[in-house]
Amino acid sequence: MSNGFKFTYTQNDFGNNQRQYQNFNFNDFDFNNFNEQFAQKPGLGEVEKAKEFFGFTQEPTKEEIKKRYKELAKKYHPDINGSDDTLMQELNHYKEVLIKHVG
Repeated sequence: MSNGFKFTYTQNDFGNNQRQYQNFNFNDFDFNNFNEQFAQKPGLGEVEKAKEFFGFTQEPTKEEIKKRYKELAKKYHPDINGSDDTLMQELNHYKEVLIKHVG
């Protein structure tokens, strides 16, 4: 998804080392899907933290993650529990970690 920015580069943008970049062509790269192409799966330590936060002892399925997310969102939502949104932010982060891990 584009955020509306478009960058255009020419060889003149690279300063004094122009000879080094003469054969480089930015058109060879697709920057439209940059985040999807280079997104890495989360590290195991992060996955373990996420599983602990959600209360999973085994590898969850996407359906289990979504179900548990809804339960915890009701518990941690700042409008419902009257606290700040720190726990809700953690919940959203760890949900993304688990979804990427099982996906």
